Amino acid sequence: MDYGLQVARSIEHEWFKKDGGTNKYLHSKQKYNELRLYARGEQSVQKYKDELSINGDLSYLNLDWRPVPIIPKFVDIVVNGISDRAYELKAYSQDPVSASKRTEYIENIVKDMQNKEFYASAEQGLNLPMFKSENPSELPENNEELSLHMQLNYKQSIEIAEEEAINNLFALNDYDLIKKRLDYDLTVLGIACVKNYFNVSDGVKVAYVDPVDIVHSYTESPYFEDLYYIGEVERVSVSDLKKRFNDLTDEDIKEIEDNHISGDFYKTQRSDDNFVHILNFEYKTYKNQVYKVKKGASGNDKALEKDDTFNPPKDDRSRFKKLNRSIEVIYSGTKIVGYEKMLSWNMSENMSRPKADLTKVKMSYQICAPRIYKGVPESLVGRMTSFADMVQLTHLKLQQVLSRVVPDGIYMDADGIAEIDLGNGTNYNPQEALNMYFQTGSVIGRSMTQDGDFNQGKIPIQELQSSSGGAKIQSLIQTYNYYMQMMRDVTGLNEARDGSMPDGNALVGIQKMAAANSNTATRHILQAGLFLTLKTAECLALRISDVLEYSNTKQQFLNTLGKFNVATLKEVSELHLHDFGIYLDLMPDLEEKQLLENNIQMAIQKDQINLEDAIDIREVKNLKLANQLLKLRRKKKQELDRKMQMQNIQAQTQSNTQAAEAAAAADMQKQQALAQTKTQVAQAQSQFDIAKMEREAAIKKELMEFEFNLNMQLKQQEMQVIKDKESGKEDRKDERTKIQATQQSELIEQRKGNTGPKNFESKGFDNLDGFGLEQFNPR
Repeated sequence: MDYGLQVARSIEHEWFKKDGGTNKYLHSKQKYNELRLYARGEQSVQKYKDELSINGDLSYLNLDWRPVPIIPKFVDIVVNGISDRAYELKAYSQDPVSASKRTEYIENIVKDMQNKEFYASAEQGLNLPMFKSENPSELPENNEELSLHMQLNYKQSIEIAEEEAINNLFALNDYDLIKKRLDYDLTVLGIACVKNYFNVSDGVKVAYVDPVDIVHSYTESPYFEDLYYIGEVERVSVSDLKKRFNDLTDEDIKEIEDNHISGDFYKTQRSDDNFVHILNFEYKTYKNQVYKVKKGASGNDKALEKDDTFNPPKDDRSRFKKLNRSIEVIYSGTKIVGYEKMLSWNMSENMSRPKADLTKVKMSYQICAPRIYKGVPESLVGRMTSFADMVQLTHLKLQQVLSRVVPDGIYMDADGIAEIDLGNGTNYNPQEALNMYFQTGSVIGRSMTQDGDFNQGKIPIQELQSSSGGAKIQSLIQTYNYYMQMMRDVTGLNEARDGSMPDGNALVGIQKMAAANSNTATRHILQAGLFLTLKTAECLALRISDVLEYSNTKQQFLNTLGKFNVATLKEVSELHLHDFGIYLDLMPDLEEKQLLENNIQMAIQKDQINLEDAIDIREVKNLKLANQLLKLRRKKKQELDRKMQMQNIQAQTQSNTQAAEAAAAADMQKQQALAQTKTQVAQAQSQFDIAKMEREAAIKKELMEFEFNLNMQLKQQEMQVIKDKESGKEDRKDERTKIQATQQSELIEQRKGNTGPKNFESKGFDNLDGFGLEQFNPR
């Protein structure tokens, strides 16, 4: 307890100096309070009054001193923009058992990939399951697909149970609301803090911590990982103090009420002796963990834990030895600020130790200040305060000028009006002149007086152009806009981010780029909030085992988790046996989603992916993995299209070959048919020719026979003719002989009878000259 009191005094001396030193706690509290007032548009107006007053006199100023709420607008833009960015918590089991399961799964997939064709044919032939993968049809094709498959599709049941358990703890502690307060503090103060703790009655709790109440050791790291002490100041009533620390007696309470430093310590306006400020802190130190190692009868070593005073004799004959190691431990203490007494000091129970390195320990507080330098955080609001002051002063000056603005008047020359005679016996009085001027804008005047002199008031009514301060107003408006632009410049929150002054001539893409650049300027705030969420999730993952082993709320925790998934209850009960790595997947914003959607639409239009691929890609929340999946599906579609094209080419080639073969066969058949036809024609022609020749031969033969017969007949006839001729000759000869004989006889008789002469000429009918058979000769 005395050592704890020394630690508490050291913390008080650093943060709550009273004697001449800087009160670091009060200074940071005042600074943070001022930033919060600026962020609400409620900063003090005294500085503006001092600026415009003359020796403190404001009697001649009737102004609206309320601050112009410019900074709240920028704060809301940043905080609400960060709140819209959702994230997804992922758990990765890294203990030996889970790692061996993951390795076995990968080896089975690789084996199935390498023997895919063999296993498929074996299953078809043997009708036995050969693949060890659940979906052999969805096996990766290469190592790139395997890596993407392990990131997107592979999830052990114990990892799912861990994710659901952490999300359940977040939901039970309303972490979404805490996260918004953290984002607000990061924007306004430049620092945010959240703590987690465990107690037997309530289980694991997550609580928001106001950075105003934080005290911590000096650090220059924005993530505060090198702190050796951290604590928070809490204002509690005396009755609550008695309830929380039962060992306090009535005398102790009385002494605390009489001696503690109350509100005056913080220089606040009011002091209440019924409340005290207590300092709850954690102090990190080292402890020697000592073991007595003794060799058993069977030869095995047996280790027994001892305290650090254990010092065995250094004798070689001794059967035991000492082993020790240094481990980090955390001591928790509570002290009333300004009162020399510790309320509690003890080593923390259920410390959060990473299972990968049990010598390390995590504190209950998670702090982040992304723009810290020399221990002083810098915030977005802090960059704008000086320009916000100038905006407010310009606004007040503008009110001051506007209050001096008067309307334009008219000048009326009464003598000039008196010289005017309307001609009807009446004069031009001022009221009629004003009525005529205001109704018609016309004025009646006389250039000469009644005496014939020049009338100096020939224009009796003239308009007075008063100085309305237009140039001053325009100058102040330009100054106002200048400081507004300076606020945008120092924060990166341009017009495209809030849509206050969209450029009508700018393209939509240009404005989106400007908004994206503005998001880049405030990305450190987004990343700081995610860092706090991640570290809190890691601590909750370590504390889940405490709930399952020590808390009275174990069954309630399991029942609550069962609402989400009853199947994971078994895995949840074994979470304390595993070690997990926790990381966050940040959901893409609208610009990133639109960029991914444009890539998807372009790929669909070019027929590089299918609609099912687009649906799968849109379901991936991680933008990097989504783009990898898009490239992989695109490459796979191209390979599939190439195979389809090759198959089409082969099918077309085969079809063309078959068509060519069919055409060749048809042509061959045609040629065969033509040849056969020609052959048949030739045969027919040959047969016809043969028949013709035979017919001709027969005809010739007949003709020859006929001719021969005819010739024979002619010959016979000729012979007969010759014969007959010879015979005729003989006959004639005989006849002549007879005739001669006759004639001789007659001559004899004529001589004898002495008769007259007798005619012996032919009558012309017995001549055969001119008749031939040449026409019957063979041709």
